[in-house]
Amino acid sequence: MNCRAVRIAASYPFLTIPYAVESKVQLIAACAFGLESIVARELEALGYEPQIIAPGRIRFAGDALAICRANLWLRTADRILVQMAHFPATDFDQLFDTTRAADWSEWIPADGEFPVTGRSIKSQLSSVPACQRSVKKAIVESLLASHGVQQLPETGPLFKIDVALLKDEATLTLDTTGPSLHKRGYRRLAARAPIKETLAAAMIQLTYWQPDRALIDPFCGSGTIPIEAAMIGRNMAPGLVWRFAAEDWPNVRNELWDEARDEARDLAEPNLKLNIVGTDIDAEVLELARYHARQAGLAEQIHFQQRPFQQIASKHEYGCVVTNPPYGQRLNEYQDIEPLYRSIPGALRKLPTWSHYFLTPFPQFERLIEKRADRRRKLYNGRIECTLYQFHGPKPHRLPSAPQAEKDSQPSDQRAEAEQHVASTTPAFGGITGKARQQAELFRNRLQKRARHLRRWPNRRGITCYRLYDRDIPEVPLVVDRYEDHLHISEYERPHERDLGQHAAWLDLMAVTAGEVLEISRKNIFVKHRDRQRGSTQHEHLSNQRHELTVSEAGLQFVVNLSDYVDTGLFLDHRLTRGMVRDAAEGATFLNLFGYTGAFSVYAAAGGAVRTTTVDWSTTYLAWAERNMALNDFTGDRHAFVRCDAVEFLQRAAPTRYDLAVVDPPTFSNSKRAEGSWEVQRDHAPLLNRLLTQMKPTGLIYFSTNFRRFKIDESDIKGQCREISRQTVPEDYRNKRIHRCWQIRPA
Repeated sequence: MNCRAVRIAASYPFLTIPYAVESKVQLIAACAFGLESIVARELEALGYEPQIIAPGRIRFAGDALAICRANLWLRTADRILVQMAHFPATDFDQLFDTTRAADWSEWIPADGEFPVTGRSIKSQLSSVPACQRSVKKAIVESLLASHGVQQLPETGPLFKIDVALLKDEATLTLDTTGPSLHKRGYRRLAARAPIKETLAAAMIQLTYWQPDRALIDPFCGSGTIPIEAAMIGRNMAPGLVWRFAAEDWPNVRNELWDEARDEARDLAEPNLKLNIVGTDIDAEVLELARYHARQAGLAEQIHFQQRPFQQIASKHEYGCVVTNPPYGQRLNEYQDIEPLYRSIPGALRKLPTWSHYFLTPFPQFERLIEKRADRRRKLYNGRIECTLYQFHGPKPHRLPSAPQAEKDSQPSDQRAEAEQHVASTTPAFGGITGKARQQAELFRNRLQKRARHLRRWPNRRGITCYRLYDRDIPEVPLVVDRYEDHLHISEYERPHERDLGQHAAWLDLMAVTAGEVLEISRKNIFVKHRDRQRGSTQHEHLSNQRHELTVSEAGLQFVVNLSDYVDTGLFLDHRLTRGMVRDAAEGATFLNLFGYTGAFSVYAAAGGAVRTTTVDWSTTYLAWAERNMALNDFTGDRHAFVRCDAVEFLQRAAPTRYDLAVVDPPTFSNSKRAEGSWEVQRDHAPLLNRLLTQMKPTGLIYFSTNFRRFKIDESDIKGQCREISRQTVPEDYRNKRIHRCWQIRPA
């Protein structure tokens, strides 16, 4: 390692070794707004003394070698400029004369190409084109005189000049960089909504990440954040493979660039092992990420995998999640942003000792995730104003450094304290409070009591699916149903003080508690959130896991799905009502309106119905009903399955006359495939009256609803109505108003 072999990385302390400075000039590192202090720290690490002089401008003094080193090493700056002059400029004569007096020939040869760009903010010289022309003319006169030539062909190297006027102060600069420093050379293929390399590097340096910790970017896209982290971790100079404008300049000699690159190669740590993971749900962009990692020489250091954000996981105890999630305004996915962001606390609670960093312009981010950030920092992704939200996890607990023999001799309680430190600290997301543990203990005791009471039902009554817990404790608003060796837990809305992450941890604690009491594996426990119906359809589709099992009830078989819907496909509160239907079905023609998964049809067929008709608008539920019938060997033309709206089915005035019918409608339905909507309070009487016209004189209708505020007006129904709700609610239901049920006969 040569005399310049010093540790260069913006995230670490630096050892700088003095070297001879032949002649210093004023240099400016230009960067995006918000990154000034980070660039300044990088310059300090290189051994220079930075001064932030304006938004996006950091000035430092250096020689020609400093130009090379700054271009090679600065991760968060956009370009390195030579400050040629800085002076007051309130008129064009002043601008022209001062520009001409600068020593342009020291930098620009006689054949140099020197275009002039410009901008003016809050200055009397407001015409940018006029300022550009004045500066260009002044430089031409200066170069002609200094080089003793008659013309300037501008066929040689490029020297981009900029005149910037701010509040009547002019700054003239030469651009040593050329294309922006964010171009590292590895990202050659474009992806949707990319983040600049300089911003990605800044995000990494604003975190607690260290190379000995893990890092995950769960929305990695084309891989910029993981690649920048790997370059920082291995101390790779970001500009090592890039070519800069000043490499063609006569006064920045080639040997200086060679020296700077040799230094960068000496300081790199190619054998350092890193734990960096990039995940994304899009397989196509992951291929781009892998390609870019190969171009950066980091293919073996970063593991890319296709995975939904909600499945984020790591075996490492400490680490950082650093990510730039979808914005919506750039990806045209507004409708997907809120559900995605609301899922963040629940997913990240699985990493309780990690810190988490999110860059997003979404203004309601903290409100959506129900969590205040520990720190916020305004940054710009291109022209989009963003905030870096920082959520800090617990600090690693380390015992004081001591020889191994001393550590082994430490009292066991001291070692135990160290081992338990993580559990006693507050994670960024999630965490179990003392109150939650108290609630879990109350829940445990209640479940144990209920389990003892119902333990003999499977053997003595043949009932293997029943309700164990029905919001018995107000602080634990859950419903627990047992389906043989599985549990189905539904959560009902109730105010609480937990944020989203804490609530997800609370739900998991309750599920684990239930599993321990009932000796059921966690993988066989399914937890769902049940909202009150507010204009949605009855049977909401939640996922596509298709966790199905076949359960028994009264000697019959039914397929239930515990994972994909709010309801499982078998309403346990209708167990007694189904028995009544079976008892009344001998020799009957049976109609099951709003048939759902056909459980009533199975019971009717088992009771001896000569014909069954199951009506539902959903092809999914009709197919499910047909599976249930076939599972019990009820097949053939005697059993019909009709995809139709219930009202429309009755309006067809089919010649069939029914002996027995079940009407168990949803509270509300507004299918996109059917005209109009259904409201049980508004529409039940016309539907029942229409059905009564198709019943035999001795026919019987079972009508049921779970709408809590339902009121039946018997005077509107042209039949004899008798409420039998008390006889139809099973004893395992604490809520005796889980549904209401009537027997209706033709008048």
